[in-house]
Amino acid sequence: MELQLTLFLPLVGSILLLFINRENEDLIKKTAFGTSILALFTSIWLYSSFDSSNPDFQFMLDVSWIPAIDAGFRIGIDGMSMLMIMLTTFITPIAIMCSFDSIKKRHKEYYTMVLLLQFGMTGVFASLDLFLFYIFWEIILIPMYFIIGIWGGKDRLYATVKFFLFTVVGSLFMLIAIIWMGYYVGTEILAMDSGFTTNFIAIREVSSQIPFDLQQWLFLAFGLSFFIKVPLFPFHTWLPDAHTEAPTAGSVLLAGVLLKMGTYGLVRFNLDLFPEASIHYADIVSVLAVIGIIYGALVAMIQTDIKRLVAYTSVSHLGFVVLGIFSMTETGLQGAIIQMVSHGLSTGMLFLMIGMLYERRHTRAIIDYGGIAKVMPQHAAFFGIAMFSSIGLPMLNGFIGEYLILLGAFESEVLGSYWYTLFGTTGVVFAAVYLLWMYQRVFLGKIDNPENKKLKDINRFEWSMLVPIVIFIVWIGVYPRTFLSISEQSTEKLVKKIETVYAPMKVELEK
Repeated sequence: MELQLTLFLPLVGSILLLFINRENEDLIKKTAFGTSILALFTSIWLYSSFDSSNPDFQFMLDVSWIPAIDAGFRIGIDGMSMLMIMLTTFITPIAIMCSFDSIKKRHKEYYTMVLLLQFGMTGVFASLDLFLFYIFWEIILIPMYFIIGIWGGKDRLYATVKFFLFTVVGSLFMLIAIIWMGYYVGTEILAMDSGFTTNFIAIREVSSQIPFDLQQWLFLAFGLSFFIKVPLFPFHTWLPDAHTEAPTAGSVLLAGVLLKMGTYGLVRFNLDLFPEASIHYADIVSVLAVIGIIYGALVAMIQTDIKRLVAYTSVSHLGFVVLGIFSMTETGLQGAIIQMVSHGLSTGMLFLMIGMLYERRHTRAIIDYGGIAKVMPQHAAFFGIAMFSSIGLPMLNGFIGEYLILLGAFESEVLGSYWYTLFGTTGVVFAAVYLLWMYQRVFLGKIDNPENKKLKDINRFEWSMLVPIVIFIVWIGVYPRTFLSISEQSTEKLVKKIETVYAPMKVELEK
């Protein structure tokens, strides 16, 4: 019941908004925010009932949907999906709050889209059926398309079309892989009457019987869809445009949750269903991850738009996550999962605070600022916390994930090289360079522009959005065990599966 409520409350809220008079903006805002808060409370209830010592899926529901293809409404969560759902329900109310003043038109449609987006994101993390997963994956395209396309910046149509085309192309490859795998498993392995299945649990149990040649093709098809969503270099080019043109809440949700759908898919499907192919391609994917870490950092250094700069940091930080995933060690995977959460908090907070600046100054050009810490000391302090979190300062959340990822890559037998860690570490150094330099140009020095002297510091309403994020930034940095323990058992189970597959492959390599 807890999982179903967490999943369906945003959908119910979006439907309720359709029956509210569009002139009643106050009720529309309260309904949207109230729905997201209810979903947050139900996710807390879900967490309180979750058994972190159990590595298997919990709160499972299996309802027949399309018997002809053995597709069902199958949902359930393990430790990793628990963390992702909690992140989703935490970020969404903040995204709604930051929209109250910044969204000036079509409030009814806007908040309907945000709640529909939350429904789709939660569904992705809860799905245990490949057909259902694909439906939720595609549902997300609709609200995000309109959020950027209607409420975005001046180049919003270009960014929207680019985002849509990239995602749709990747999704089509995933659809082909689902059909191919469903037919093969249903016909050749399980010999089902329907000759087809999309039951994730059933497929996972017999995935070791999928021939290596077929595994490779399925890995690439699923992987391409997920690499685009991450986005992994060189599939990243849609992201800076989408971030730059999206409204503040769109950027917060995009960085906070949507990008994690790609990394979540890599763990849930590529590693779990195709471990042999994942080991085979680990070196190539890890090289691309390291390139993304360095490339994203270097390109961020030369940006003149503060929002675009932070957008490129996501390319770099998500490169760390992919490196941790394909280290295929428990340490690296745990680091990747906690970094997914940490990136959602720190980068989401950076976009939130850039939005606050833009609402006051109506410019994102770094050159238009300078010395504003004198008139906005509280904003500068909060921005500094988010910045140091993103850099990976010890005692803040970013440090834990990056440290575990680099350690996992260092000790990985699958990767078998220290170079991944050595080159990956340069990304941490570069992050300090471009973020500190940006902070210096925006907040420190003299106020040369008289417009900046009129800027007002953050108010109590904005404090209420920032403080909860800071609490978790510090909490994860000081005592990460609270969060690492949630995914520990499910991660350990997956790593043991990979080690079982890797052992005979290692013997063959040694021969």
